[in-house]
Amino acid sequence: MTARYGVVVLTMGKRPEELQAAVASILNQRDVEVDVVVVGNGWIPTGLPAQVKTLALPENLGIPAGRNAGVPEVDGELIFFLDDDACLANDGFLADLARRFAADPTLGLIQPRVVDPTGAVAPGRWVPRLRPGNHATPGPATALWEGAVAMRRELFDAIGGWPDPFFYAHEGIELVWRVWDAGYTAWYAGDVSVHHPVIDPARHEVYYRLNARNRVWLARRNLPVVLEPIYVGTWVGITVLRMRDKDALKAWFGGLREGMTENPGGRRAMKWRTVWEMTKAGRPPVI
Repeated sequence: MTARYGVVVLTMGKRPEELQAAVASILNQRDVEVDVVVVGNGWIPTGLPAQVKTLALPENLGIPAGRNAGVPEVDGELIFFLDDDACLANDGFLADLARRFAADPTLGLIQPRVVDPTGAVAPGRWVPRLRPGNHATPGPATALWEGAVAMRRELFDAIGGWPDPFFYAHEGIELVWRVWDAGYTAWYAGDVSVHHPVIDPARHEVYYRLNARNRVWLARRNLPVVLEPIYVGTWVGITVLRMRDKDALKAWFGGLREGMTENPGGRRAMKWRTVWEMTKAGRPPVI
């Protein structure tokens, strides 16, 4: 039976050439069926192939909510999310992942290796484990690079999808935690790749604020109560040691305060079994 993917491509319309390449890389996939929607986050998608659906959101809802909005528009037992500045490295990519899902019923999510097509060295943060090591080495995923992610559709629906309130930053960590908590494995497929340019992410007040706020919300939404202060405290310590910019540190602590005072909703504390499984996978959910 040919695997069928629902594919959601998220864009704000600011990278038209990259968007065309991303969509073409999906439509060129062989041995799978694809049902594709391009979600315009505060933008009306135009100029796309006729077989591609479009969804125009009247305003930018943020990355996780934008992805979630596209899911009801597509069908398939597997779901694939692709950012508009990424593209699949070969035409057998989705079929390869489908075979892996079919072979292992406990496999819930796959993140591929991210490669810059110009040969630039990919940052370690793109490898979803505590110690990146050799980027080509597969293994359990305990975090996530969100630009290209494959999942079982039934699992995605069961765990509630991406966390809408986050807007930006750390939404992939929550998704992975909930995959593990549902009894599935999240996997880093270092032996299969997607293309994405190495870009130094902009560092600004909003970045630092949401980074800190969402760390707190991760804990409040997902961790057993006794682990919440340990997780947040660990990241306070790491941030104070790493960060030298006083304005950035001020923004970060402003976000920390926001995370503590505003209720993100959606709490679903993980089981202690999940804590143990993630610890065995190399990253207990306190780091």
